Amino acid sequence: MAHGDEVRWRLSPGGLAAALRGVHADADSLWVGFAGDAGKLPEESRRRFDAELADKRLISVPLTPSELGLYYDGFSNGVLWPLFHYLLDKVRFEASNEWRAYRTVNERFARVVAEQVRPGDAVWVHDYHLALVPGLLRAQREDIRVGFFLHVPWPSSDVYRILPQREEILRSLLTADLIGLHTEAYRHNFIHSAANVLDVDVGVDSVTFQDRTVRVGVYPIGIDVARFEQQNPAIDDAMKHIVSGTPNKKRILGVDRLDYTKGIPRRLLALGRLLEREPALKSTVHFIQLAVPTREKVEAYADLRRSVNELVGRINSQHGSPTGSPLQLLYRSVGDHELLALYRTADVMLVTPLRDGMNLVAKEYVASRVSNDGVLVLSEFAGAAAELDAALTVNPYDLDAVARTIRCALSMTRDEQMVRMRRLRDRVRQATADLWARDFTNDLEQTRPVPRSSLSVPGDLDTLVERVTAAPSRVLLLDYDGTLAPIAPLPVLARPDPALRELLRALAALAGAETHIVSGRPPEVLEDWLGGLPLWLHAEHGVRSRAPGAPWTARAETPPFLERAVELLERHARSTPGALVEKKSSSVAFHYRRSELHLAEARVRAIRNELAQTFGNTVEVLEGHKVLEVKTPGITKANVVEEVVARHTTRPLLFAAGDDRTDEDMFSALAEGDVSVRVGPGITRARYRVATVPEFRELLERLLFVPDVVALNAS
Repeated sequence: MAHGDEVRWRLSPGGLAAALRGVHADADSLWVGFAGDAGKLPEESRRRFDAELADKRLISVPLTPSELGLYYDGFSNGVLWPLFHYLLDKVRFEASNEWRAYRTVNERFARVVAEQVRPGDAVWVHDYHLALVPGLLRAQREDIRVGFFLHVPWPSSDVYRILPQREEILRSLLTADLIGLHTEAYRHNFIHSAANVLDVDVGVDSVTFQDRTVRVGVYPIGIDVARFEQQNPAIDDAMKHIVSGTPNKKRILGVDRLDYTKGIPRRLLALGRLLEREPALKSTVHFIQLAVPTREKVEAYADLRRSVNELVGRINSQHGSPTGSPLQLLYRSVGDHELLALYRTADVMLVTPLRDGMNLVAKEYVASRVSNDGVLVLSEFAGAAAELDAALTVNPYDLDAVARTIRCALSMTRDEQMVRMRRLRDRVRQATADLWARDFTNDLEQTRPVPRSSLSVPGDLDTLVERVTAAPSRVLLLDYDGTLAPIAPLPVLARPDPALRELLRALAALAGAETHIVSGRPPEVLEDWLGGLPLWLHAEHGVRSRAPGAPWTARAETPPFLERAVELLERHARSTPGALVEKKSSSVAFHYRRSELHLAEARVRAIRNELAQTFGNTVEVLEGHKVLEVKTPGITKANVVEEVVARHTTRPLLFAAGDDRTDEDMFSALAEGDVSVRVGPGITRARYRVATVPEFRELLERLLFVPDVVALNAS
């Protein structure tokens, strides 16, 4: 921090800085952040400043006051902070200038980090202020590990989707190798947000995005327990001072930054309500609210301060007496000794945020209670509530319930206090800040930096084009949905556009080549969409086929189970909003792309169980992109490959392309010299990969420039 020509160093009081301090001290690491505005320092002072930074292995990213205002106050704390804490009325949605500044600052951080890291290094990015750094960093350096930790709640998918910049932030975070959150609920919310916003494949603890499977872990942050268990005469003196000033009273304490997420006004209202109902408490309790100043330039925080001051004044004027007031507001920061004295003299600790990522104050109070007594009243909307199960939990929006719980805490026996507090202290000791940091960094170290070149299936597309175009005869076996046309929210919306029809017509006209569409679609749909083109069509994953202009033939009859399977799926679809059933001649598909993910996952599990109980091994169940299909066992796209090869006296080169599980059967039937292409992410047998449908179409267009070839020799 710069003061005139002088530089003063001050340790950050935040829980994040405290949690990382030990890891940074013990490791060969660099800490990149903002160390204050040193731009106005004289040159000599600036050199000393830079030298001291280097000595402490710190790198300061320069930010102007204007950038801080737009990036930090404007977007980070004017948009993301209230959104992630469910306070939607405080979100600044019209924030284009703030968003540009946020991106600019994130780009600067990413550039500084990229210049410092070495191949194989691990980079740990922290919190919502730097949510774009993972993606920006990955674009510059693919040879490093990237971890991201969010220290605030990740909101429900419905809330997150309100954010105009929702896709950009998620796309950036999903380039990380490991994402950490405080609780299982936040992980659930994040994974479902990714699924609903980006339509990606997800697991219980992972998200597959582009060519990368990102692990999403739960790492509840802890505290430096020894710091709060310390014994010191200065702490004892401060405790005596507090007790002598509040003789014969039960002390209730609140310690918070003066932030609108902390629920201070509602806490005060609950205390006022308790005093109204039990006037005798006015002379027997003393509430101290320590409110640490924060973001004082932001209008919402200035309004909050005025509101808190007015509430304290009103309650004290109503319930105070000539000899004292029941509420005491301290608007300032305090040192460790005074803070520990407050914790240790508080009979009841109120931690009642409206929403909080973790809330380390609750853990600090517990750690400081070396006498194993005291009562913690904790909001159920704080992340800490998932761990501190022996606290008295409350809904901070229910004033009557908060008032009743405070009364219960004040009258709790010492025996019950000690049973609860011992359990709380055990939990806090088992999950310290140091263990939190080391668990995350150890898991990040277990990941391997994977360059994009190896994430894509090995193989140069130029070589692919040369091989295919140089072959004297070739057969193209092309999946439709997700390969030639993007996956549509409704199956009927995937009708081929004019450009695709012309591309397929040109491919079919190539000398020495055949073009086959191998799809899960029913025959009537393929006939309607592509029947006028000189293509081989294969419907329902190869159950029905036809040559250009020829009638359809079937590899299997209509299965006897079909009507019962249709009835089963339709029954489940009726109770799954957004789901639909597509009946085909020999199979039936349950589409759930437009359904809520959590419900759809549960429904698919139920369908699988019921199918197994009803039909046993007489049906085959295939899962694709948000679709489950029930079909006759034994017929796959591999059958199409086998029949194509059998028809030709001289084996042509086969070129197969697809995007999901059903296409892997086709790839598995190819020979060593054939060509296979996976469109999009996922584990695959294919030898090549392209990322998107447009990229695959561009690849097909390159195949149109074919040298002279001999005619296709077919029997």
